[in-house]
Amino acid sequence: MTPTPSTIPRLVKLPTNGPAAPVVTEPVLEEAPVVAHRQVGPDTWLLTLHAPVVAARVQPGQFAMLTLAREGETAPVLPRPMALYAWDRQAGTVDVMYRVVGDGTRVLATWRVGERMLTVGPVGRGFSLLPAATRVLLLGRGIGTCSLTALAETAAQRDIRVAAVTSARTPETIIGADFYASVGVQDVLAVHDEDGSSDVPRLRPRLAALLAEGGVDQIFVCGAERLLRLGAELGERFDAMVQVSLEAHMACGLGYCHGCSTGYAGLADEAPLVCHDGPVFQVARA
Repeated sequence: MTPTPSTIPRLVKLPTNGPAAPVVTEPVLEEAPVVAHRQVGPDTWLLTLHAPVVAARVQPGQFAMLTLAREGETAPVLPRPMALYAWDRQAGTVDVMYRVVGDGTRVLATWRVGERMLTVGPVGRGFSLLPAATRVLLLGRGIGTCSLTALAETAAQRDIRVAAVTSARTPETIIGADFYASVGVQDVLAVHDEDGSSDVPRLRPRLAALLAEGGVDQIFVCGAERLLRLGAELGERFDAMVQVSLEAHMACGLGYCHGCSTGYAGLADEAPLVCHDGPVFQVARA
């Protein structure tokens, strides 16, 4: 989700220490071979890279910077930030699911098994599961769901009850529903625009009823402002911490270029950077 500060709830950086602080690791540069690459839906591809150091360090919500220009090529000039959909620490692989939407991802879709891609990761401050959490809600829209899938697996491994919404324009473009089911998510709501099930006025009472018994400790969001507003509303109602993963255009991904500020024109001081201070932020409590 790209931030537009005039319309979304006020966001603050996650703490750097204490139970709500995310695990942060130093990114590394790996020349990662492509071990699998296939189309999995309309304009949607799943890329698997052998990047054992990244796989060993990554935490849910972090991302990688992928250099799409092959050796000897000059374009695309800038690497692309990509959410890490899943990983296998034992095999040393990381998965990136992406949608072909522009020049960069069109080039990415041409990469073949065996080619080696410059990969920097894991980057950023990811999600933070509270030690005492017993139930969480994930709200994802479109390709933004890819930032939440690994979090669902991690939570399920900790015996945290997980409810997940995966929202899309059409049934064919829904992402993550099968993954959620495969890692043990108890409640999966796959909703879309064609039948109106993704409309917030219809989704709100479904979620409120789902959470009414037992409540929810944390809510995690990525992919749509309307879901962030809904998450913030449910957070207030159930006294839950709300975290959101933001998207931004990036030149470096490491905080050097300062091109991914979450602020807007007219701010006297620079706002936090999505790459260095995020991509995950916390909804400020009233």
